[in-house]
Amino acid sequence: MKSSASPARNSFRPPVAAPLSSPDAAFAQSPLGQTLMHVLASGSASQRQIADYLLRNQMRVTALGIEELADSCQVSTATISRFARDIGQKNYSAMRSAMAETLQSLLQPVDKLRRTIQRRARATSPITESLEYAAANIAATSDALSPQAMQTVVRHLTRAKVVYVMGFGLSANLAGMLVQHLQPFCPHVVEVVGIGGSEVAAGHLVNLTAHDVLVVISFPRYTLDCIGLASFARHCGACIVALTDSPASPLAELADHALYAQSTHPVLPSSASTALAMIEALAVALMVSNKKNVEKAARLSEVIAAYLYGGEHGVPGPRTAVFRQRKAVQKS
Repeated sequence: MKSSASPARNSFRPPVAAPLSSPDAAFAQSPLGQTLMHVLASGSASQRQIADYLLRNQMRVTALGIEELADSCQVSTATISRFARDIGQKNYSAMRSAMAETLQSLLQPVDKLRRTIQRRARATSPITESLEYAAANIAATSDALSPQAMQTVVRHLTRAKVVYVMGFGLSANLAGMLVQHLQPFCPHVVEVVGIGGSEVAAGHLVNLTAHDVLVVISFPRYTLDCIGLASFARHCGACIVALTDSPASPLAELADHALYAQSTHPVLPSSASTALAMIEALAVALMVSNKKNVEKAARLSEVIAAYLYGGEHGVPGPRTAVFRQRKAVQKS
């Protein structure tokens, strides 16, 4: 998509990504949503704050008065009115109506699914509700995922001189999982954060070049270090692949390619179940992407098999252990 860093990379450029059916993503792809995305990328601090709130709370906003929205965004009502005019609406009421119309046309199926889950949740335990949200997130993400988008990411990973994988907080665990899957099939994979935190992460990225790929993973709540280091990688000209929750994520505008994993959860800030499923899907796509990788996977299975439970070098299985014990007793 690019060969080196350039001033053009500072302008807003939506990442290459598949169309999504999740609420945040579907709204962000609408004409009104795209307008808000541009404001989120290039507006003033107060404008970005309002745009971010609107992108993440579309349904709630349709029921809020201007004073309530101003309080939620921590700005004045005058700022809200000015924002509405700046994005082409007559006033706040017109902007709220435009959001309601957009949601009505785009999000009816998803909203219906959520209401169904919420109704069932009243009669079920929090455990069941959590599992149902995880299943719904994975289903929505799977329905919207473009195989072409995934294959494009696979091609970049295959051609990269070095693949860096970065995630902070809970996303660090996801990053570690992805590193394990990539290592057999990529020449050089670096886990950026590991146990060292931001200082170690920055040290790893010092050698980043335009021939490398940085896979950055972040879900709400996003960490400032993750965004800052991703911005540095973009300045270095590296190809950036983001695994995040929606186009409203701060990573979206930094990425060359984005894979969106819906992360809605009724209690937690976000759910990681879909992200893990996406990592496994990406690993499978890479594994079967060419004949050499298939052969590597077969060799890896053969090598590891000997060290698994019951294998040649591993702990003997229960029956084998009992058999050996009986023979030893008989000899003695």
